[in-house]
Amino acid sequence: MGRAGARPAAPAPVTARRSASALEENVAGLLADGPGAHRDIEVHDLRLDLGDGLEQGSPIDGSIRLARTNRGLVVTGHLRTTLREICVRCLAPVEVPIAIVIDEEALPSIDLLSGAPLDPGVDPEIVRLTDHHEIDLEPLLADAISLAQPIAPVCRPDCPGLCMVCGGELAVGDHDHGEAPIDPRLEALRLFEVDESGRTG
Repeated sequence: MGRAGARPAAPAPVTARRSASALEENVAGLLADGPGAHRDIEVHDLRLDLGDGLEQGSPIDGSIRLARTNRGLVVTGHLRTTLREICVRCLAPVEVPIAIVIDEEALPSIDLLSGAPLDPGVDPEIVRLTDHHEIDLEPLLADAISLAQPIAPVCRPDCPGLCMVCGGELAVGDHDHGEAPIDPRLEALRLFEVDESGRTG
């Protein structure tokens, strides 16, 4: 039996494990807690349909935290995956590791107690919970991956690219093709001579 007047222990943070399942999370219980309460979501072996020509090379792994604030929730996440890309220098396929960072605010759409709609405000960028107090984490992940996509991926930092004569990889084989042929339309320029004053004659 506990001692009289003893303070109740603080509730332990909730941790949920995710694999390749839906990423909709009901946060009604979290919203009922006070500011500072949080829920951690472990993400493992997750693959998404990213669209826009993006393709994962490996599953997504990492964690996402939902933290209660006086307005709603702050969603933060640190995850990792790889993207299948094409080297901009030699055009070889390459898997590029990326770090996925999420830092978003999510606000309720309806009051938790009364069920009355809340003013959505004028900022369309803020994430909104559904009428059932659910948050869909998949769009947040997809947007973060899109932002992390490399602009000019390379297979290695010192990739020499392609040969301008034969089109082969400069890193493979001999690319000494001798003197490049002159365009016949420019052949007449060989007849021009330059005198000491720098004038052609």
